[in-house]
Amino acid sequence: MMNIINKLTPIFRETFADESLVINKKSTADDIDAWDSLSHVNLILAIEIAFEIEFSQREIMSFQNVGDMASCIEKKI
Repeated sequence: MMNIINKLTPIFRETFADESLVINKKSTADDIDAWDSLSHVNLILAIEIAFEIEFSQREIMSFQNVGDMASCIEKKI
């Protein structure tokens, strides 16, 4: 999972325009000031493109934190 989170970090940094952003499996939208509904959509799209995967609406709604997202990505790749 750490490998996935390492690959997610630059995507988060670009999406939220914060080069110093550090994420971990427990990170949530509450931890990142710029994480709103629009940036969430942009983040999901950027992740889908980077990993060449597609999330279902149900999967997206189930993500409670970055760890949930990374686990879902791991299952798809």
